[in-house]
Amino acid sequence: MCTSDEILTQLEALYPDAVPALKFRSPYELLVAVILSAQCTDERVNQVTEKLFQEHNTPQKMLLLSQEELEKYIYSCGFYHNKAAHILSASRDILEKFGGEVPSTLEELRTLAGVGRKTANVVYAVAFGGDAIAVDTHVFRVSNRLGLAEGSTPEKVEEGLCRVIPKEKWSRAHHWLIYHGRRVCHSQRPDCEHCTLAHLCKYFHQA
Repeated sequence: MCTSDEILTQLEALYPDAVPALKFRSPYELLVAVILSAQCTDERVNQVTEKLFQEHNTPQKMLLLSQEELEKYIYSCGFYHNKAAHILSASRDILEKFGGEVPSTLEELRTLAGVGRKTANVVYAVAFGGDAIAVDTHVFRVSNRLGLAEGSTPEKVEEGLCRVIPKEKWSRAHHWLIYHGRRVCHSQRPDCEHCTLAHLCKYFHQA
């Protein structure tokens, strides 16, 4: 079987240019895009935000929309009622508590209405260059299958990844795992036959 160092070396070699798929031009745009991305593809989110951000790309401009108006923009992302409520609540918090600027620390990001641990970690790592690992469905699945970090909850997997990955690689490793989940280690039919990590993978050896 494997060591975490071997897995990380292979992932880094496979995806040296891994970058976020969501399109954004500011921390606020990223925050909104990440909220919209829950159980939705990044491609769909990018289509929606391309139109939304033409006129509503700041907290002030977003709050010019009613919840019903925002829902019409984001309907195709799914769970649009809750997502619209979260976006408007977070926008209000940013204006009232942080002077209109998205806060740059994990602790402050997690105080925003509707912003959970994963969303805060993504914004902190991507927008502000912080060290954090966001565990989405791809990271959760690939980490458990490889045996890199095992757990029944995203929090447990995050804890495990933080133990085995050097801190300075946390945010990059997050993207390596996402890329591998999207391109090879699919949810329903993982392409083990063509996976260069198969010889290191717990899931493959137990199959």
